[in-house]
Amino acid sequence: MEILDIVLALLTLITLEVVLGIDNIIFISILADKLPENQRDKLRKLGIGLAMVMRLVLLAVIAWIMKLDVDLFTVFGQGITGKELILLGGGVFLIYKSTREMYHLSEQHLEETVRTKASTFGQLLVQVLLLDIVFSVDSIITAVGMVNELWMMYVAVVVTVGIMLVASKPIAAFISRHPSFKVLALSFLMVIGVALVAEGAGYPIPKGFIYGSMAFAFFVEMMQMRVLGRGRR
Repeated sequence: MEILDIVLALLTLITLEVVLGIDNIIFISILADKLPENQRDKLRKLGIGLAMVMRLVLLAVIAWIMKLDVDLFTVFGQGITGKELILLGGGVFLIYKSTREMYHLSEQHLEETVRTKASTFGQLLVQVLLLDIVFSVDSIITAVGMVNELWMMYVAVVVTVGIMLVASKPIAAFISRHPSFKVLALSFLMVIGVALVAEGAGYPIPKGFIYGSMAFAFFVEMMQMRVLGRGRR
């Protein structure tokens, strides 16, 4: 029975980590689309690989990570922790990036898009690394809240990153082929950014509501694509 409990806890943790990792994959995929085709796969793999390294390093200093939940200072009677500062910064960055990308898509600023596509590999990798830090801290603290065994967290991180590596290329190709899904993906990132800011401000939005809404929007978009596809026949 104990083994069964361990397996169930591990599978639950891996599932949750994969769901949280989808945000990472979408963000990396959209950034990779700015590069020449021969460099996109490299950025995706390197970005996801860095996410794994980041999580493993954070697990190695898990005692320090848990101290991020301790108040550093108070603003208007509201205690601010290290974790909340990281989430606030990451949320603002994510809102800025997703809004900017959506603006370029909707306004079709061709010259600006060309300049954006000329972004260097290093610049995009730095942006990926910044979001890796935010998502990694959130992921590790979530894992700590679910299980007590450190080895289970290590296993969950490695398995999750393996799944992300396999899934990243098909997801990136799908988003690239369907512009409407790129807008939807950017909307998802904007929602995640707002959720991070809300959590950083001390007003967390239940993740079930967020991912449930995103799943419903994805379902509607799939149905719309199917209907439009039939109309063209």
